[in-house]
Amino acid sequence: MIRLILAQGMLGLNNGVFYAMLSLGLAVIFGLLNVVNFAHGALYMLGAFLALILYSYLGTWIGMADLHIGFWPTLILAPILVACFGMLIERFLLRRLYKLDPIYSLLLTFGVTLVLQGVFINFFNASGTPYPGMPESLKGVTNLGFMMFPKYRLFVIVFSIIVCLAVWFMIERTRIGARLRAGTENPELVKAFGINVPLMVMLTFGFGTGLAGLAGVLAAPIYSVSPLMGANLIIVIFAVVVIGGMGSIMGAVVTGFALGLVEGVTKVFYAPAANTVIFLLMVIVLLVRPSGLFGRQG
Repeated sequence: MIRLILAQGMLGLNNGVFYAMLSLGLAVIFGLLNVVNFAHGALYMLGAFLALILYSYLGTWIGMADLHIGFWPTLILAPILVACFGMLIERFLLRRLYKLDPIYSLLLTFGVTLVLQGVFINFFNASGTPYPGMPESLKGVTNLGFMMFPKYRLFVIVFSIIVCLAVWFMIERTRIGARLRAGTENPELVKAFGINVPLMVMLTFGFGTGLAGLAGVLAAPIYSVSPLMGANLIIVIFAVVVIGGMGSIMGAVVTGFALGLVEGVTKVFYAPAANTVIFLLMVIVLLVRPSGLFGRQG
């Protein structure tokens, strides 16, 4: 029984890394910019599709059929491309809505989601396409003592933990993070020190969306790359953010990993409840502590 719980816990943790990465990007955007980015799941999907396109389609499109941009370059290139797309969204769409009710930015990003999904459904298989570019060094399994676990999934867990902790440290413990927080809390004061606040806001939004793109690249070798892969995940991610505390960086990271574990272990005792346990916990947290586990009480 213990071995089964540990095995399911590892599988749940593998889902938890994507919960943590995506909720981290949402928390960065909401915590620093007060924007509810419903397009976050679509940008996660975009990152996965960029990995697939760079490996399987780019060479054919430019007349070099043997050209394949592998996983490691894509792990850097795709998040940058997604971040650039995110900055375009902020600069030309969201920036016009900052003085309005936040519901307008939510509706706008929901519209962006529908557009992106429609574009990829039109050009790709809606049911999902396997990503063939997993690096040879990460194929196979490793013995954890209580189970044989895929090397790639173990890499994703370790890599995601490092990324999440690095982002938390940058925002909470460095001068760059202090400027970001100051620029959103008192932009006029920060402008007086010669800092370009609109540029800083655009870069922050791009950074948050880049995290979604990075999660998409990591997910591509595990799940089929599908236009709806983000839509199936975004509601869970919002639940994770609410439980952790809207805008809390550490809350997003800890809650994402923890809820992945809870979801995995729940399958051992009552599998049908695994799909709803996160939402049940969200309801309990909202009733007991509306600001979330790591959020600041008003």
